[in-house]
Amino acid sequence: MPTSNMRVLGIDCGTQFTGYGVVETDAAGRLRAVTSGAIRLSKRDPLPQRLCTVFTELTTLMIRHAPNVVAIEEVFHSVNSRTALLLGQVRGVALLAAATNKLEIAEYAPLSVKSAVSGYGMADKQQVQFMVMRLLELTVAPEPLDASDALAIAICHMHHAQTAAAQERGPQGR
Repeated sequence: MPTSNMRVLGIDCGTQFTGYGVVETDAAGRLRAVTSGAIRLSKRDPLPQRLCTVFTELTTLMIRHAPNVVAIEEVFHSVNSRTALLLGQVRGVALLAAATNKLEIAEYAPLSVKSAVSGYGMADKQQVQFMVMRLLELTVAPEPLDASDALAIAICHMHHAQTAAAQERGPQGR
């Protein structure tokens, strides 16, 4: 996929906050943040209602911002199996929303996301947020941190897509 005029919706799935961030490139390949935020979920609501909220909100974002690709973090291993199961359900709903809207889906390991934005796979959330601000030339930090993480996931996909496009062009097209 060409990287000029690409728009990516990054999703950082969570059981309390599901972060989202839309990043696009212009014809020159510069990154620009379109929107970011988080879907807040109440632990008091029954799980089916929380999952419905995630699906509805993400579908609305996909329709409103018309991304070319949805980038989402792969499942990570958790010490707490209940948390991992809940997170997997939220992630499944996010994947369903993208598939329902016939969008391409790209999945990235947390280590890959952190490496793509900070150069260090073990970066903490504040380091990721700082680098997201630098890469997108933001004057205000995206809040909550889940929104920064979602923007980082979108940036990670942009970097991977740019690398793939450069490899396809080969040495002649550089």
